[in-house]
Amino acid sequence: MNLSSKHSLIAIAVLFVICAFLGVKLYVNSNNYDKLHGEHLEVGLEKDQVVLDLEKMRFSYDTLQTDNSMMIAEIAAQRDRIDGLLTKVKNGNWSLSRAKKESETLRFIMKGYIVTIDSVNQLNMALNDENLAMKERVEEVQGRNENLERRQENMEDIIEAGQVLQCSEVTAIGVRIVSSGRQRVTTRANKTDMIKVCFTILENRIAESGNKDLHLRIMASDGSVLAYEGRDYSATRSLDYANDRLMTCIYYTSENEDLGLSAGLYEVEVLEGDFIIGATSLELR
Repeated sequence: MNLSSKHSLIAIAVLFVICAFLGVKLYVNSNNYDKLHGEHLEVGLEKDQVVLDLEKMRFSYDTLQTDNSMMIAEIAAQRDRIDGLLTKVKNGNWSLSRAKKESETLRFIMKGYIVTIDSVNQLNMALNDENLAMKERVEEVQGRNENLERRQENMEDIIEAGQVLQCSEVTAIGVRIVSSGRQRVTTRANKTDMIKVCFTILENRIAESGNKDLHLRIMASDGSVLAYEGRDYSATRSLDYANDRLMTCIYYTSENEDLGLSAGLYEVEVLEGDFIIGATSLELR
């Protein structure tokens, strides 16, 4: 073999080694690129998830409702804190691990607000119910006092009349008639189909026994009478009185489907002739 042939073989061997080295280098770099590309995608997905979680939390903070001025200011500050964190994450100026920890802290604070607001709302509802119950008790006492005052004012006339009947335990309720025909007590004016007034006629040994006509007069808060066939009373009932205690009821109804009552306080009077022998009141909402 001559010298030129040896040089050619050496050159070919060197080129083979160089090509092999470059091939290995290219393979390694390709694997590193794929790995880096995958990691970049994973980081991008993680970033998108953190942004989504923060935006959902921002919406949750927007739904918090309270009348407490101090809590309103605190909630507004937390919303600003979320907005700032969102900006940092979107711009890549905040590590995702720190953003996650901050997000968990904000979520924990929000749960505390939810519990506090729910407790305050329940307390307010309880106070409102208590105030309503107190108002109803006051109105009931006032109604009883008014009834006592009216009865005291009429006592002398009743004594002078002598034979005029007297009644006690006067009660008035609104009644709703359901589709089955059964009666239900109601305090809603627009649901009242009938007003039921019950009372006890007291024993009166000097009154004449026999048939007695009792009238029911119901007056609205404006003083108008719920009239029956154009008369100055609302309903009437005849009963057989034998000078002993007698429990009975009078009903006020209408030929229409409903009474068309308005909400308010109604004064109820039971009469024998021109004499008021019992009274009460009925409040419809």
